[in-house]
Amino acid sequence: MKAQYDVVIAGSGLGGLVSSIILAKEGYSVCVLEKNNQYGGNLQTFVRDKTIFDTGIHYIGGLDKGQNLYKYFKYIGIIDQLNLKKLDENCYDMISFEDDQNEYPHAQGYENFVRQLSAFFPEEKENIKKYCAELQTTCDAFPLYNLNWEGKYDSEILALNAKEKIDTFTKNEKLKAVLAGSNFLYAGVPDKSPFYVHALSVNSYMQSSWRCINGGSQITKQLLKQLKKYGGEFYKYKEVIRFNVEENKVISVDLKDRTQVSGSIFISNIEPKTTLKLAGEENFRKAFVNRIQGLEDVISAFSLYIVFKPKTFKYINHNFYHFKKSDTVWNAQEYDENSWPKSYMASMNASKKEEIWAEGMTFLTYMKYEDVLPWANTFNTTVEENDRGESYEEFKSRKAAKFLDEIEIKFPGIRDCIKSIHTSTPLSYRDYIGGHNGNMYGYVKDSNNPMKTMIPTKTKLDNLYLTGQSINMHGVLGVTIGAVSTCSEIVGKEYLINKINSESE
Repeated sequence: MKAQYDVVIAGSGLGGLVSSIILAKEGYSVCVLEKNNQYGGNLQTFVRDKTIFDTGIHYIGGLDKGQNLYKYFKYIGIIDQLNLKKLDENCYDMISFEDDQNEYPHAQGYENFVRQLSAFFPEEKENIKKYCAELQTTCDAFPLYNLNWEGKYDSEILALNAKEKIDTFTKNEKLKAVLAGSNFLYAGVPDKSPFYVHALSVNSYMQSSWRCINGGSQITKQLLKQLKKYGGEFYKYKEVIRFNVEENKVISVDLKDRTQVSGSIFISNIEPKTTLKLAGEENFRKAFVNRIQGLEDVISAFSLYIVFKPKTFKYINHNFYHFKKSDTVWNAQEYDENSWPKSYMASMNASKKEEIWAEGMTFLTYMKYEDVLPWANTFNTTVEENDRGESYEEFKSRKAAKFLDEIEIKFPGIRDCIKSIHTSTPLSYRDYIGGHNGNMYGYVKDSNNPMKTMIPTKTKLDNLYLTGQSINMHGVLGVTIGAVSTCSEIVGKEYLINKINSESE
């Protein structure tokens, strides 16, 4: 590792890696520093009983030729190397409720979405069409989502509330629940989540939905290959513990191993609350620091990873969003010991193009950080392994058993198919992914005060930029667009978007 680079990037999540490739392609000398054993942040995978599990990427949207993520991935050189499996055209997400025998499909393609759902709600066909049209109109208001460099955010669109907007499309309470049924994608909060977050999260999956065969870490592998191709460097076990600031500029970063790396430009892919502390809160406006430190974390999750006995559980080529009751779609985060879990998302591992039997399955449900506060002072990663203690293991076992009871209702007999069960809690997300309090998607976006949660990619320090899921939008597409936004501050938005468009044809 050299002592000086043009660009130093702290954190190797998707935002950091995409930024590194864009700038390396532009001829900058780039260095990416990662504190953990694995690169990729939410793209990380792990193996249990020879079965690969994703930590954060369960499916991806917008990857059909000509669609937005396809174009971005084409530009950074990875689209042709990805090993993908398309989810069922007629149902990529299945919405279901314990108090209803029906299962309601979300289908790929707007016309198909209307067709499949109106089979259950024939009298609502025009309303479902209006919903799809509004999704597209809302997404069209975001220039970078459509690879345009011109235009700016419409403040009226930012202030639309998701629940309120969805409620305007129909008087049918069940259809309202079905349209909002995948709101786990952004951890929907009824009085806060904006409709644009719903639209940007759902729309790309509706265009096309894909699973990564053998996990999302293949995206990381291809990103690193591209970075190397353009002369970029990357190092793990290199934890940034301080940004050194002089005369309103970052001059270098100190690492935990007592080395130092200097640069001309610095990009932090570390979540913003931590970034401000590392760079010295005194170097930023007090109002800005207070705003960032006061932002509400998105809730975290408890995950159950199931390895199946061979040839016991059929592979299902769609995801499930399941609720105890249809009237809990917007309040599943509000639970107590008795009512938990009120909902969950279920996704299968894809190991090959055509498969009959499932190797593994992941179930995720909401969990508050407060639930794991007794062990908040323990840290456990591959780099620094620590035992959180018997009480923590007992907590996880108890939660896993309760969660499995709920899963068994939806999937009768699943217990008999299980070879082994593995779990993760908000502490796992905090330690491995670096989210503040283990949050799933950064900070809560608020339609009541949309600008409060908009964090600029360019900081007050002359050469410090931000990227990652907390800055613009979360998810593979949101973070990729966020990285483009970050880099456009450095190389110019018009220049960069025109280049991406010309190179992604």
